Amino acid sequence: MADLERIWAELGIPADYAFRRSLPFQPEATELTSIGPDNQNRDCRLAPEAALAWRAMEDAAHAEGISLQPVSGFRSVLRQAELIRNKLARGDRLDDILSSNAAPGYSEHHTGRALDITDGVAPPLSELFELTAAFAWLSRHAERFGFCLTYPRNNTHGLVYEPWHWCWQAPQQAPRK
Repeated sequence: MADLERIWAELGIPADYAFRRSLPFQPEATELTSIGPDNQNRDCRLAPEAALAWRAMEDAAHAEGISLQPVSGFRSVLRQAELIRNKLARGDRLDDILSSNAAPGYSEHHTGRALDITDGVAPPLSELFELTAAFAWLSRHAERFGFCLTYPRNNTHGLVYEPWHWCWQAPQQAPRK
């Protein structure tokens, strides 16, 4: 946590950020599995269970003629900080950045369970993705594979609508009697 405090101070992220945004801390994955190349031919990795669920979902979509392509999967705390640092260097305002990027330590990408998805036609990381057959398919079927749309319109976290961002949720364990 000390490194996060240093990173936050460097980036100018307010100490009450997570509280104000109702964002839980997201621990970094310790084990990752390749799911193959992303839309830019970089190796895309997820936590092992999320990777299995992704492959099953991708296969099911493909069987129905739907193309799902990863844009990004696991992203470390340091990579998240780098993304924000780059946007600040370009002159973007911190408040604007934090409406589209969770602060380091609070991005679901750290867990290896989150995946940004495109169909190969709509521009990646664009709201236009919601107009695609791939988004319609995900809206109907992703839950069956454990994936959910984390940042719908007007979400409680104050983050922009991200129709491309889907996160695998570990199945709930039944309470022991």
